[in-house]
Amino acid sequence: MNIGLTGGIASGKSTVSQLFVQYGARLVDADRIAREVVLPGSAVLEQIAERFGSEMLLPDGTLDRKRLGEIIFQDPVERRALEQITHPAIRKQMMDQMKQYELEDPKRLVVVDVPLLYESGLDELFQEVVVVYVPASIQLERLKERDRLTEEEAYTRIRTQMSLEEKRERADWIIHNDKDRTETERQVRLFLQEKGLL
Repeated sequence: MNIGLTGGIASGKSTVSQLFVQYGARLVDADRIAREVVLPGSAVLEQIAERFGSEMLLPDGTLDRKRLGEIIFQDPVERRALEQITHPAIRKQMMDQMKQYELEDPKRLVVVDVPLLYESGLDELFQEVVVVYVPASIQLERLKERDRLTEEEAYTRIRTQMSLEEKRERADWIIHNDKDRTETERQVRLFLQEKGLL
């Protein structure tokens, strides 16, 4: 079984995906793939440097994520330009990993953690979509603390994504992640039991 796991920025998707792994699932992490496709020497990184300028590269040849982030989080046109460069490569690697895991162990649960799952129209790929949900006020506080952002900066980043309320409406299953880890784990177990995977 393949499930898509999504949520909002700073909603705790990584915590939930790690809990699924703890219970035996295989994980395809779109964020990790996104970092891999822009490694020095990659065609994707070359395209980014062409489109956004060579000043997007650090002296060691890696991508200056902070600098690029400042541009794309302020300008939807620039953000779309970046997505057109990166998304096809990320999607291909994601699909390859899913197929590989399915071949290796067809009965095992494969969890695909994709932050922009609905925004990218990827929900069709999965039997079910699980949304990690937290109230907006908690999301804002966590993001400010995690990335050391001002309220304004954090709010700007949250606004670039579909709202968690909308994702919650579209979800097949919701995991509330606004309490402690034990409570979140209880909900992961409940999902697995419900699907006959535990």
